[in-house]
Amino acid sequence: MDDSVESLRELLTLDELTARVGMSVRNIRFYTTKGLVPPPLRRGRSGYYTPDHVARLELVQELQAHGFTLSAIERYVARIPAEATPEDIALHRTMLAPWQADLPVEMSRAELETRAGRPLTDDELTTLSALGIVFPAKRGRYEVAVSQLSVGLGLLDLGFPVEAALAAAEVYAEHGRQLAKELNELFRTMVWPVYRAEGASADTLRGVVERLKPLSIASLVSAYEAAMDETRREDIARRAR
Repeated sequence: MDDSVESLRELLTLDELTARVGMSVRNIRFYTTKGLVPPPLRRGRSGYYTPDHVARLELVQELQAHGFTLSAIERYVARIPAEATPEDIALHRTMLAPWQADLPVEMSRAELETRAGRPLTDDELTTLSALGIVFPAKRGRYEVAVSQLSVGLGLLDLGFPVEAALAAAEVYAEHGRQLAKELNELFRTMVWPVYRAEGASADTLRGVVERLKPLSIASLVSAYEAAMDETRREDIARRAR
């Protein structure tokens, strides 16, 4: 980093950094030894931290919030170039954020069954998990997509087979991974370079992605509906022959 007045104004002491990211001195030093963030800049006998340190520590926090283990975080961060800007790192954080506003609610099994209005068998919980509605969490608790719970219970009441739910989950996962990879690459190579060339801030980038999310979800639903209609027409035509 150069020693311009602007760049020096952005430097933080260790105490200022801990207050900024809400992380202890011990954790910051631990992540530094692990190579998740670079060492502080030396100015005489003092160490200072930059917006790059802030961005990388916030990324670590985001990954932790998504349940990444330390080894997984190390592998993720290792793929980020050393010369990545805070805005580049903000892109990673933004793409990690949930795409649905309706976040899961954590509850115990008793709380889940109270919300469901009846006891749930292990097979029923497996079906709800495969449907993407109820997921096992830590210490015997569950993360529940509350807005979809009634839909899942309705399917259980209609005898929806667990095998079909598990098979459908595999289909969603397989195609979802490929779709996510292609859309992420598109954003990285065709969208982000335009904003970076214009000197856009991390907040601008975050705003762009947040506005794109509902449009992307709506587009996926429309594409799925169109594909299903086409599949049905092809099936009818095939039976008519």
